[in-house]
Amino acid sequence: MTRFEIPAGWVVQGYRFALDPTPAQERSFRSHAGGARKAHNVMLGAVKAVMDQRTAERSYGIADPGLTPPMNWTLAGLRKDWNQRKDVVAPWWAENSKEAYNSGLDSLARALDAWNRSRRGEWAGKPVGFPRFKTARSRRSVRFTTGVIRVEADRHHVVLPRIGRIKTHESTRKLHRRIDSGSARILSATLAQDAAGRWHVGFQTLVARAVEVPAHVGARAPVVGVDVGVKADSLLVIATPDGREIDRVRAPKSLTSAQKRLRALQRRAARQLGPYDRVTQSRRQGSNRWRSTQGRVGRTHAHAAAVRRDALHKATTELAQRHQVIVVETLNVSGMRAGGGARKRGLNRSIADAALAEIRRMLTYKTRWYGSVLVEADRFFPSSKTCSGCGRGKPNLTLADRTYVCEHCGVVIDRDLNAAINLARLGGTGTGSGPAASHRTGNGRGARQESATTTVVNAAGEEASTRHNQMVDRTGTAVPQGTAA
Repeated sequence: MTRFEIPAGWVVQGYRFALDPTPAQERSFRSHAGGARKAHNVMLGAVKAVMDQRTAERSYGIADPGLTPPMNWTLAGLRKDWNQRKDVVAPWWAENSKEAYNSGLDSLARALDAWNRSRRGEWAGKPVGFPRFKTARSRRSVRFTTGVIRVEADRHHVVLPRIGRIKTHESTRKLHRRIDSGSARILSATLAQDAAGRWHVGFQTLVARAVEVPAHVGARAPVVGVDVGVKADSLLVIATPDGREIDRVRAPKSLTSAQKRLRALQRRAARQLGPYDRVTQSRRQGSNRWRSTQGRVGRTHAHAAAVRRDALHKATTELAQRHQVIVVETLNVSGMRAGGGARKRGLNRSIADAALAEIRRMLTYKTRWYGSVLVEADRFFPSSKTCSGCGRGKPNLTLADRTYVCEHCGVVIDRDLNAAINLARLGGTGTGSGPAASHRTGNGRGARQESATTTVVNAAGEEASTRHNQMVDRTGTAVPQGTAA
């Protein structure tokens, strides 16, 4: 895959807009998503057939030179093979943009590459399984990288290849202003449907960002520590190295609030004619009422996610704007939710509802936007079990202990506030008298620093930016605004 280097002074940023398509356009959306799924499944079936054939031939004692030739798993190889098959397996392929099929092939190429690297021990993280076939209930998404991709001058319409002009539910002025001024360029557009059934378009753009006045100038607390939690009153506890509590952000608990409604809807769906007959143990067509109930379940989940996302964006933006150094924990969130069975179901749901990993992800790119510095404490740094008064540890501290009582110096302090103070001290005091955490100097008691590469004001996007001079995957090139491919 072709790769390009992001120029200095620019970042990759995403803009996402809800759409109000006509019924004909919505049918076209589903057709494009179905084309991507078809290309993915056809070529995955071909790859599996060749692999199974080679395995069978080896069992017959055939030497490797005499085996069936392997398939090329790269995007270019899969696309060449698909072009040879499409007239037979998808005679309707001309109804959709070529980008629809390229999206499915690109996802398959990435999945096969991840699985291959994982089995060879070259993949960081959990083992990756072999790709699976996509069903009609899979997430619908199509990515456009070539053709006419444009934001209209009226700021209420966008243009996508083959689909044409689509009305947006909200104004596109933030992106259009940047494109008009020459400070942004569209790289690609992704059309996707969320759990509520609403379609969105997300633009991946290259945005120029320059410093005017750093956002955190005049901030009352240049260095803060941020402790995250799942309690309703303390999603974020923000404190300074000298022990002052700056703020305490409440958790939205949107999923918890929606549980009563979700239980009622899911019980209703269980009484309706669903897609599986338990008596005959066979598949069947779900009733219209069952599909309607499933749509309401999806809208409830989408609303909970939107409330959570809004609260996290507001909190992290305020942090990045008002403070120069922000110290956060590096939590193994997936490990925190692993195991436990039914007795841990409530805690696992609360951890998922808080989206703890999303907080650090948002701060990672927003600190670059606003010229702040993000310091990530080591995963095993005992911020909660260390006394902020005398520095001694309390290894027998449990989750039920919400107040930290030091047995050595006698300090009594809120558990989350104590952890936030310890984290803040990893970032120094801001005056040079404290231990500044930096992976370059080696001090900081187990923290690492991610410094901003560009300091900026005004973040207008919702998705993560990308660090300067970093290589970004690219499978195609979008033509400049207003021109055709």
